[in-house]
Amino acid sequence: MAVTSSSTSSETRRVVLAGFIGTTVEWYDFFLYGTASALVFNKLFFPTFDATTGTLMAFSTYAVGFFARPVGGLVFGHYGDKLGRKSMLVTTLMLMGVATFAMGLLPTYETLGVWASILLVALRFIQGFGVGGEWGGAVLMAVERDEHGKRGFHASWVQAGVPVGLLLANAVFQIFSSLPEASFLSWGWRVPFLIGGALLGVGLFIRLKVMESPVFQRAQAEAAPPPAMPIVTVLREHPGNVLVAMGARFAENAFFYIFTVLILSYGTQQLGMSKGALLNAVLVGSAVQLVVIPWFGALSDRLGRRPVYLGGAVFLMLFAMPFFWMLDTRSPLIVALAVVMGLVGHSAMYGPQAAFFSELFSTRVRYSGASLGYQLASPLAGGLAPLIATKLLGWSDGAPWPVVVYLAIMSAITLVSVFLARETHRSEL
Repeated sequence: MAVTSSSTSSETRRVVLAGFIGTTVEWYDFFLYGTASALVFNKLFFPTFDATTGTLMAFSTYAVGFFARPVGGLVFGHYGDKLGRKSMLVTTLMLMGVATFAMGLLPTYETLGVWASILLVALRFIQGFGVGGEWGGAVLMAVERDEHGKRGFHASWVQAGVPVGLLLANAVFQIFSSLPEASFLSWGWRVPFLIGGALLGVGLFIRLKVMESPVFQRAQAEAAPPPAMPIVTVLREHPGNVLVAMGARFAENAFFYIFTVLILSYGTQQLGMSKGALLNAVLVGSAVQLVVIPWFGALSDRLGRRPVYLGGAVFLMLFAMPFFWMLDTRSPLIVALAVVMGLVGHSAMYGPQAAFFSELFSTRVRYSGASLGYQLASPLAGGLAPLIATKLLGWSDGAPWPVVVYLAIMSAITLVSVFLARETHRSEL
């Protein structure tokens, strides 16, 4: 029976919605850890250190999730290219939900001593492993509907689930962080993690309703069997594109975690601002991203991936120092404006990114290739960004200029990588 264009469009909308909701749930789980690392984990799991060292320790465990992401990308990319996209999405969502729920039940250092910290790191690794495999599958399910001229827009909705997850994580954490400090440290911090585990059912219900990628199904039916080791094929046939994707992520990922994670510790410890004002700034910025990420994705369908991406990288390179000047005013309104401006610049890269990376690789190895390029940069850029920036601020006695230099280097890597890439927005899948 022929498939009508209306039924195809309906299925595309269903897949995009499923990707958006599932990604929101997964990144809610992932971002909770970042917020807790900046605000509370130093007290609960590293209480024997001073405030700065405890924060560094908490950010170190935070980075573990990023180093686990390439492992998850490799494993789930392998099976996603051989078995299909949908089953990998269900598995990764379950991993994230279970790990997050377990964090909410975890005894603290006061009860278990160093074992509490070890278990926290283990659960963080599971989170990173799951989210490392999730991105590639969610993006490809949207991109591989193969509606020409709309891939950037459709895939950008999966990307938009990330700021919504951040928005929810910070909103829920803010509610419970307003409790008296004793209550918050004893039980209030656990509730957001338990809620994250409960959201697992919502994400699973949505993702189980969608059909497998039609492009992947056609490749299975018409082409030779998939390569025994898709990752080997990627590295043999597409090494340059893996490096392009990695380099393109450096500025995007580093700036994002400066804007959303470092700001919480920098603002409270260096500037003496309240947690609530800083969380509000991130909330407003995340809400704005929900609108502008799809807009930039659609713009890349018209203008191309490279010019939109390059524009975002140039803007953030120029904005790094003014961002810290705006933070140093300590004005909640100006700080919120700084975060919004930064996240709009970030969105110019993040909106086209999903389609851009997917279009760099062929169908038989697309899950492995896109995941590898995307996730290999995560520990080097986003995972280390709060840690490096905190260390630089300590070295400079709170002066932000070394962080600005660090961000300029990240931007330069991205600019060179995207400039050398081929334009992909009109390519066939």
